Amino acid sequence: MKIYYEKDVNIDVLKDKTIAVIGYGSQGSAQAQNMAESGLNVVVGLRKGGNSWQTALDDGMKVLTMEEAAEVADVIHILIPDEIQAQVYEKSIKPGLKEGNTLSFSHGYNIHYQYIIPPENVNVTMIAPKGPGSTVRGQYLDGFGVPGLVAVHQDYTGNAHQVALAMGQGSGLTRAGVLETTFKEETETDLFGEQAVLCGGVTELIKAGFQTLVEAGYQPEVAYFETCHEVKLIVDLIYKKGFAGMWHDVSNTAEFGGLTRRERVITEESRKEMKEILKEIQNGKFAKEWALENQAGNPQLKRMRAIEDDLEIEKQGKKLRKLCGLEK
Repeated sequence: MKIYYEKDVNIDVLKDKTIAVIGYGSQGSAQAQNMAESGLNVVVGLRKGGNSWQTALDDGMKVLTMEEAAEVADVIHILIPDEIQAQVYEKSIKPGLKEGNTLSFSHGYNIHYQYIIPPENVNVTMIAPKGPGSTVRGQYLDGFGVPGLVAVHQDYTGNAHQVALAMGQGSGLTRAGVLETTFKEETETDLFGEQAVLCGGVTELIKAGFQTLVEAGYQPEVAYFETCHEVKLIVDLIYKKGFAGMWHDVSNTAEFGGLTRRERVITEESRKEMKEILKEIQNGKFAKEWALENQAGNPQLKRMRAIEDDLEIEKQGKKLRKLCGLEK
């Protein structure tokens, strides 16, 4: 695997170039501010009068409409939600694209599933921080950075790879290291991680553990601490020290119990379902399902959000997070 650091970057490829960051949410604000403070010429493209317009101005950014930003930019870095990128691209970005421009992303979704099909005379690149926007910004301000991924889908000018790496340096990613990947690999692994482990898998595991204890007659407050609150403590240990370091730091009882029982929770059936989830990502079934959901106005997502908000673990969590000083 190839990893790039600051010594591998030719920042001059962005000299006298204008980078338009489309969107000013968590990633947009972090990457735009980092690149601007690294000396790159950055404008922010937003919907006129939208929620982020004044925020970006208050942060000292030059703010234009998305159409204006696309027109003046040499690099157009799209950081709006996946589900609206294709529509915004067709309406506000595509008309302003010029030969030799770079169309840049931090997630390969719309290129990989061909919801956006760029012209052949532009670069198509990805520079993707492996961390939330708040961490991207915080690490940069602390003099370091989060790791990132770089990929080139289309290299029209012959230097698309260096353009992407230069943007990564501007955001602080090459301080930590930027790994080579492809749009396909980044998209499919990212979706799988979210669905099977990080968001879907973890929350269902926590919920099942909480319900098991409460149904057995234990206090919900105690069940919350044991199955949800302490997850962060364990994940932090794994993050810092790996599995072996985590096992070393917990009690011998916890280590023996965890190692001897974990495969009774994550069974062969669970692993088969993970493979099915991955297959649905690879063959585009999930992407089509998500597209139809958005076209219908997100009825399923709204219903599931309401159910999630009403869970007993959520009610206990709000109460106990206040007790721990995590919420006001």
